[in-house]
Amino acid sequence: MDIFGEHPSIPIGIAILIAIYLGACRAAGRKPTRRQAMWFALAMGAILFTQTELDELADARLFSMHMLQHLMQAFVIPPLILLGTPGWMLAPWMLSRPIKPIARLLTNPVIAFLIFSAVFVTAHFPPIFDRMCRDENFHIFLHLLFMASGMLLWWPILSQIPELPRLSYPAQILYLFLLMIPMTAVAAPITLATRVIYPWYTEGPNGWGLKAIDDQVLGGLIMWIGQGTYLMIVFTFIFFRWSQREDCDIPVPPAAMTPELRVLRSRRVAGS
Repeated sequence: MDIFGEHPSIPIGIAILIAIYLGACRAAGRKPTRRQAMWFALAMGAILFTQTELDELADARLFSMHMLQHLMQAFVIPPLILLGTPGWMLAPWMLSRPIKPIARLLTNPVIAFLIFSAVFVTAHFPPIFDRMCRDENFHIFLHLLFMASGMLLWWPILSQIPELPRLSYPAQILYLFLLMIPMTAVAAPITLATRVIYPWYTEGPNGWGLKAIDDQVLGGLIMWIGQGTYLMIVFTFIFFRWSQREDCDIPVPPAAMTPELRVLRSRRVAGS
């Protein structure tokens, strides 16, 4: 596939993001850690894959791949970008006098949750979704909106700036658990519908030869089960991190400490 011919804006946009990232490093005279650089590279690769390969499948009237694309844009790309962007790179402009009040408002967990939920639910209303399928500019706008609102959604979980902090571990688990409500509100009606909800998928052949209603059910299941499984994995990771922190809070005489506990406690001291 010639992505430069079919999707010239995608590699150009990725090149601009990489140039900004490297330029910020040079301006600050600092480098991201290897892990941060890896996360950022994965984010750029995920954007390329989502906006080229998956986008072509979605354009072939594969509703299921369109739903997978939306999950990637909301649940995979934003966390990778946040993990890959050091706090010292974001802080100078996010904590500047004119931006800080706006950033504090938008990254508030309740506001971020409501913005993302409103965007995701509204975008899947039949009239909005149908227009997205027929209007390329509107399609691009909504995909960018998914990623932008996804950045807000994941900020309370993955913030790299202490002044705009993460939620506590128990609050993170509750936050993500509540996220299942709007996601289910979108996925359940799609999965359980007895007719095709979005007319665009009935107006041409399905790329895999599926019936439109079968593809719709598959897309609903990808969203319903896919996001549920993904969030359960994140729950498990957060709970593991929480349990490690609780272990470090248990008073243990230095002489009775195991090597593993010494490592955990030293990591916590270093991170505080």
